[in-house]
Amino acid sequence: MPPKPHILITAGPTREPIDAVRFISNRSSGRMGLELARAALDAGAEVTLLLGPGPAAEDVPAGCKTYRFGSSVELKQVLDAHFAWCDVLIMAAAVSDYRPIHVAEGKLPRASDGTMTLELQPTPDLVALMAGRKRADQRVVAFALEEAGQLEARATQKLRRKGVDAIVANPLGTMEAGEITAVYLTADGGREAPPRMSKGEFARWLVERVLAGRGM
Repeated sequence: MPPKPHILITAGPTREPIDAVRFISNRSSGRMGLELARAALDAGAEVTLLLGPGPAAEDVPAGCKTYRFGSSVELKQVLDAHFAWCDVLIMAAAVSDYRPIHVAEGKLPRASDGTMTLELQPTPDLVALMAGRKRADQRVVAFALEEAGQLEARATQKLRRKGVDAIVANPLGTMEAGEITAVYLTADGGREAPPRMSKGEFARWLVERVLAGRGM
């Protein structure tokens, strides 16, 4: 019997600390990543889930190994620890694009004029970093959240720039929604646009293609 494929999935937002209380984050619920983990388990894969803030432990599908992260730095650490052992990485996590250059100890006091100025720096492009490290037998699938009018153009640019094998392009309305309208683009020029469906249905649709190596 052939070994089970090992799928590594990232899910949820990152929180980039400003001080001990405040942080920069986004609206990602982590639901898509959780559905992907469930679909991959149902398809017979071994699943490792790297899960960000938000989803509770009871939301995690039984049967997958789960490791939590908070910031983009912590996500990189768990990716470094687990990427080498996977056959496929699906980067569904919403990683903040920027983080504060300086993180204050304790809680910053409210300024007398009520304003706060933050100096930000870009976070590492973890998708491109992992894609640059992948072996010939590994595959990396990314997600691109963009405005509907520029969805495919920007997703195609990201596909090429980051060097991934496939990318899921989905519009901004996907965040916090129960359904998804996505376009699946692959490095060999493939394009599939399934009808609008629940995130659970889409997860099963995507995992089927990933495990079949379709367009990858």
